Amino acid sequence: MRSLIIGFAIGVGLLQMQPQLPGIEWYAAGLTLAALLGFTAWKFWQPFLRVPLLLTCGAWLGFLWAGAFALYYLDQELPAAWEGRDITVIGTVADLPDRNENGVRFRFDVDHVELQGAVKPPVPPRLALAWYGNRRFQAPVEDGEQAAPARILVPDVSPGSRWKLTVRLKRPHGNANPDGFDYEVWLLQDDVRATGYVVGPAAPVRAPEGATNRRLEEFVWTPSNAVEYGRGWLRDRIFAALPGEPYAAVIAALVMGDQRGITQADWSIFNRTGVGHLVAISGLHITMLAALFGGLASWLWRRSFFTGAQLPLLLPAQKVAVLAGMLTAVLYVLLAGFGVPAQRTLYMLVVVGIAFWRGRILRVSVVLCLALGLVLLLDPWSLLWPGFWLSFGAVALLLYGTVGRMQPRHSMAAAASRQWWQKLWVAIKEGARAQYIVTLGLVPLTMLLFGQYSLVSPIANAIAIPLVGLVITPLALLGSLMPALVAQYFLQLPHQLLAWLADFLQWLNAMPFAVWETPLPSWWMFMLALGGTLLMLAPRGWPARWLGLFGWLPLILNAPTAPVDGSMRVTAFDIGQGMAVLVETPTHRLLYDTGPYYTPESDGATRVILPYLRSRGIDRLDRVVISHSDNDHSGGALSIFKGMQVDSLYSSLADGSPILKAAPAHRRCAAGQSWNWDGIGFTMLHPTPDSYNSDKWKPNARSCVLKVQIGRQSILLAGDIEAVQEDELLHGAMAEQLPSTVLLAPHHGSGTSSTEPFLRAVHPELGVFQVGYRNRFNHPKAEVYERYQRLGIRRLRTDESGAIIMNLGDQLEVAQYRHAHPRYWYGH
Repeated sequence: MRSLIIGFAIGVGLLQMQPQLPGIEWYAAGLTLAALLGFTAWKFWQPFLRVPLLLTCGAWLGFLWAGAFALYYLDQELPAAWEGRDITVIGTVADLPDRNENGVRFRFDVDHVELQGAVKPPVPPRLALAWYGNRRFQAPVEDGEQAAPARILVPDVSPGSRWKLTVRLKRPHGNANPDGFDYEVWLLQDDVRATGYVVGPAAPVRAPEGATNRRLEEFVWTPSNAVEYGRGWLRDRIFAALPGEPYAAVIAALVMGDQRGITQADWSIFNRTGVGHLVAISGLHITMLAALFGGLASWLWRRSFFTGAQLPLLLPAQKVAVLAGMLTAVLYVLLAGFGVPAQRTLYMLVVVGIAFWRGRILRVSVVLCLALGLVLLLDPWSLLWPGFWLSFGAVALLLYGTVGRMQPRHSMAAAASRQWWQKLWVAIKEGARAQYIVTLGLVPLTMLLFGQYSLVSPIANAIAIPLVGLVITPLALLGSLMPALVAQYFLQLPHQLLAWLADFLQWLNAMPFAVWETPLPSWWMFMLALGGTLLMLAPRGWPARWLGLFGWLPLILNAPTAPVDGSMRVTAFDIGQGMAVLVETPTHRLLYDTGPYYTPESDGATRVILPYLRSRGIDRLDRVVISHSDNDHSGGALSIFKGMQVDSLYSSLADGSPILKAAPAHRRCAAGQSWNWDGIGFTMLHPTPDSYNSDKWKPNARSCVLKVQIGRQSILLAGDIEAVQEDELLHGAMAEQLPSTVLLAPHHGSGTSSTEPFLRAVHPELGVFQVGYRNRFNHPKAEVYERYQRLGIRRLRTDESGAIIMNLGDQLEVAQYRHAHPRYWYGH
């Protein structure tokens, strides 16, 4: 059984690394082979033959199951011909909506699609929709149409409500960058095969029958709708009881698993101190609450609820405790949104509970494998996320480090006769041992997933685990269910405890060397460190356990990589509709523009740039150049300054810009500025110093234009200059500097830039377009894009290629992330 399930997990993992799904012939051959392997394993009882046969059989089954699972959902994808067209749908709000300053986002389950002419649009059954409004905001525009009206009042979109909406959709698409978040597979895991937004405002209450954007029913009962409605009810009660309190969102996360209100600053503290797992509803929470309510049920049952009914004679109190614990776990997992750690814990508790009721004893490893098999059977994509590996890894390490090694107890009588303080001391020692195993054992995995490890996490968790799991969370759950007037006062207690804990965590985070950060290790580094860790956690008496420390040496000595002498690396990030380029020399790094701003908690820097820099182990930038003030170029600047040491800033920003107040050593961009790093020349070609004294130019016209040259190879970073500025460069003092190997297309390939004389003067081999998928500006314009081709310029665009990585030295070498890292869900 265990070998079969482990093989199944291996097969599922192999499928997720494939560039395309297997064809029908694979299923025929694979199922036949799996049947033969299973039959042969059944005939052979010798472990040395049976185990590899079952592993191989399970791998085939897992590979084919994950492939069939993926094919089913990928086939529901919106056809490309229906992107950007208005479609009327009727359906229900399927999850807890997420409100922000731009409007509201929610999942929408489609029940009916209205005909468009004589054709019924092939809309997927689940959509991810946004309804923009609440402030002056323009929704994305497709195919040159007008922007959605400003200041749309978004109605109350509640879980389970049925609506008739006019929507504009597109196929799932996300940014593709090295070591970045894969939005496309995240949508695939959530069964979402089209995203889009609601077109126009909500209809009036007394709108005619055929009007769209109106609510048809307040609530449609289904089990999932009831759960989501309950989650929303709890969230609203918590925020109503704690208005304006700084940690109300954390209380909501502990009660019903909604983490979206937690600020980036709080997440940073939680993650850097190693307690981020406690903010989510994790397996530890569920186990503690199940044990708490199970123990309470057992205590009440033994006393027959003080009725004298002698209930234990009807059913043993131990079985009642197990049943109460399982029911508690089921309800809490439903509140949590059914995440992988919660699923794993629930399945393990249910399997153990059923075995106990049936009077059977199961090995803990069997229970863990059954939970693993159920998780992957229901969701083969779950192993793509860190929570899967950390959850199962922690339990596996505890099994490895504790099972069969418990200290012997002389007798049951001796154990029962211990004083309370002796029992407490034993519990503390066992807890400390478990914390030591998990802390040490998860270091290699945590470094592989995140490139950092909290050195203060043992101290933080020693305080936070019992406080959050046994005190704050039960109090928060109890308070959220109380009458509103009572909850307003009762919830202040867990909130105050949480505030004190947060102060303690901030103090820990401020300590020197609170976090160990390195580049993401390679696989061989991880495997060597994992082997060393298992050796150090081996049973006492195992020879030379200290040699395991040497397995950590490559991990400890892992250093950031850099271009070799005589070369430079340029990375044009896939950052959506915006611009951000990293230029690396052997000893220096420059960031040109910082991507767009989305919300107070999200921008191009936090989503793309900083995760990439941290994965590479880069904690310092020698220079940041912000070409001009437009949001899509400067929106991530403040996050860069908060998250990274920056030595200097060059920009064309106005003096009152908030970015300048946060920036170190600022200088205005001016034509003629130059510097040299590692034999690589940097020259500013635009704007002229006099342009700052004129009021007639828009920010685009003052874009900092930077040329970077190494030998005969060079790249021209042109910002958002337009035809007038291109002409000035052609006839100005810096005209001889224009010829370049690579051109970052001016203004993302707009119709007002990339004039033919300018392109002929630059004469690039490669033109790079940093654009968002189906962006509302329709960049690059068709005529401009064709112009590059007509002039013999190779073209690459980030919405199709993902991040574009260029190595310049003796020659130009180009890598496209989506091509170098192909996955079957890309561009399906």
